[in-house]
Amino acid sequence: MRHKIKKKTELLSPAGSFAALQAVAEAGADAVYAAGQKFGARAYANNLTGEELLEGLDYLHLKGKHLYLTVNTLLKGQEVHELLEYLQPLYEAGLDAVIVQDIGVLHFVREQFPLLPVHASTQMAITGAYGAKLMIEAGCSRIVTARELSLEEISHIYAETGVEIESFVHGALCYGYSGQCLLSSMIGGRSGNRGRCAQPCRLPYRLSGANGRPADRGHGEYLLSMKDLCAIDLLPQLIQSGVYSFKIEGRMKQAEYAAGVTRIYRKYLDQLTLSPGKEYHVAKEDKEQLLNLGNRCGFTDGYYTRKNGKDMITFTKPSHEKGNTDRKEAAIGGLGETSKSPKTKKQGNLGSHKEKIKGILRLCQETPAQLMLQYKDIQVEAAGEQVQTAQKQPLSKETVLEKMQKTGNTPFVFEEFQLEMDENSFLTVGALNQLRRDGLERLQEEILRKYRRPAIVSGQQKEVPCSLTETSSLTGASGFTKTFGLTEDSSLTGTSPNKLRSAKDCPELRILAETPGQFQAARDFPGTSRIYLEASAYPRTSLSWRKKAQWGRSTMQEPPSSLPQQLKRLVRQAHDSGKECYLALPYIFRMETARWFSGNWEEIAKAGADGYLVRNYEEIQFLKEMGVSPDCVQGDYNIYGYSDEAIQGLSLLPFSQRTLPVELNFKELKALNCKGGELIVYGYQPVMFSSQCLKKNTSGCTHSPGISCLKDRFGKQFPVRNVCEDCFNIIYNTTPLSLLHHLAELRALQPAGIRLSFTIEGREETEYVLECYRKASSSDAPSGEKYFEAYTNGHFNRGVE
Repeated sequence: MRHKIKKKTELLSPAGSFAALQAVAEAGADAVYAAGQKFGARAYANNLTGEELLEGLDYLHLKGKHLYLTVNTLLKGQEVHELLEYLQPLYEAGLDAVIVQDIGVLHFVREQFPLLPVHASTQMAITGAYGAKLMIEAGCSRIVTARELSLEEISHIYAETGVEIESFVHGALCYGYSGQCLLSSMIGGRSGNRGRCAQPCRLPYRLSGANGRPADRGHGEYLLSMKDLCAIDLLPQLIQSGVYSFKIEGRMKQAEYAAGVTRIYRKYLDQLTLSPGKEYHVAKEDKEQLLNLGNRCGFTDGYYTRKNGKDMITFTKPSHEKGNTDRKEAAIGGLGETSKSPKTKKQGNLGSHKEKIKGILRLCQETPAQLMLQYKDIQVEAAGEQVQTAQKQPLSKETVLEKMQKTGNTPFVFEEFQLEMDENSFLTVGALNQLRRDGLERLQEEILRKYRRPAIVSGQQKEVPCSLTETSSLTGASGFTKTFGLTEDSSLTGTSPNKLRSAKDCPELRILAETPGQFQAARDFPGTSRIYLEASAYPRTSLSWRKKAQWGRSTMQEPPSSLPQQLKRLVRQAHDSGKECYLALPYIFRMETARWFSGNWEEIAKAGADGYLVRNYEEIQFLKEMGVSPDCVQGDYNIYGYSDEAIQGLSLLPFSQRTLPVELNFKELKALNCKGGELIVYGYQPVMFSSQCLKKNTSGCTHSPGISCLKDRFGKQFPVRNVCEDCFNIIYNTTPLSLLHHLAELRALQPAGIRLSFTIEGREETEYVLECYRKASSSDAPSGEKYFEAYTNGHFNRGVE
């Protein structure tokens, strides 16, 4: 296949250690991403010390390459303020970008380090053009796409925004959407949002249907274990779709793996960009080398050309397998020795591939020795001691050339050296060595000078990066508020009457209902203030269900009416009962879903919902473009705000109400400004959203929604919902969260609302929970009474690391 590719690309490789940083740079990476000792999504990698990061930054810049620092976890309280000390030396040394997940970190970096580019991490789960636009307006210069996106979806993002796009092309795949997974957090307290995922998706599970019968048909027990991604065959299509940066996963892997994979991808990206007319074909031996470097039951090319499928799952072997050692070494080939840790800056550890320079040395008697060095278009001069007339033995040209061309541990090697020398000249060997050292050091400083930034002084006037447009530049709160049309008083803290209802001594009761029975119970319960209707539980059109569909636990006699029709009817019922009614938008809002909602928005708006519950950044921007007032938009728990800085950043986006985090313990919530937020006190917590479908992968797709059960090795059962309208799965926790026995304590947080979330419960179970809430919220409620036989406190006591 021939492709005419002229677009510039970037090969981005991982570095979990300093040795890996050197190895991938020498193997051909254009840029390297790495973490320091804090705030990275791979907390268990070796990661780099502060000294190593600075050393690595200079090392890469001398080679014309870039370093991106991962700060892609959710930060708590004081951790955000530790960023100033953490980032400042790197910022001043010329750090090329930070990769972030936390909106608070994004806000902080834009405030404190205005010249530092910010990349929106894949942990932000950006799945479409709406989310990309929001992040661009918030100050991001690059979008790292969700791994689940197709070539068409990436192309759409690029066509709509023109943003710089980074996408994964090789390495491990998560079963769930990155940044939206709480499975490790809920079952073991190790949060993927904090860089400590225990990878429970690599453990064995069994699947059964609603009737309890096994549904996995002997495929194997590793139902959530994804094969590794290898998209090397798709490089031309990815470039044509708008991908600029091609990312290799692997900060937890050895330097040899990262370098070997980098070298092979370098070969084919060069072929595409340097020989655009050449037929594109990946050699069989190169694919074999990639397999031998490491794989999980072979490779998959991911979601780029498919929606999902069992051919992407390992089923039998979740571990990372290495192949033939000789072939692996052949793939790595020619890396040279790499060091395990850096030495001092003067000595360096600069690998075997050095930068070629030219030099001219002039030794004229009675004048200072003069050394001129050139690297590309950069020239420097250094003057040494005065050249003397030889009294005994003059310098020989051989001696001078031998001493001057020694570059030692510097990053340079002479490809050309000229000597202009008077006869009978003399200079000590020590003076020659010092002149050489001074010249090479001056050359290095001159090369790095363009990367240096002025020191940040607290309170100084900050400049706007010239690369940002006037509409997308953010120089702090004023930039955010100008972009989104909000006032500087706008906040999510409950202090602004235009943003939130004032918190009450007794917070409102708000209920999320997915089924008709749950809605009816919520509607009829006297204490209910607001009902959320789950949009994904309703068919988009009357014809979208191919046969009688199971909705909740009841079988419908006729295909139900469309979402706009259902919404209009239920909103009217809620209003007749004196309740607010919000539409809860889908947890996943990708291109096709967004197109449907956009095309049907007029009918949805006519239904008269009082507001909307949003679960991702896509929906925030979508509602803004649909003209919905921010006062009518409630962010769900997965619009994360773990710190006051994050709350400040969120308050500057176009939505007004927020849901409190589910991973913070009570002590951490008390330290956070929770006033005016909404607190979830009951419900089966979603622990994973996956583009994969367990039902399809094990027993075949029936195109009808329903509940199945995932059983782990200890016999615990996780309910799984098929969301067929948008083709994804929701995996819920094994037991429901219940904080009803903590209501008295929780009121001290001054939330505006208490939420009960109903998912798999029937009407009778829903009514029972509502009665438990009535008892727990009464003034004479017994202290510490337990209302359910099986429940979890979630993170109320323990929290996450």
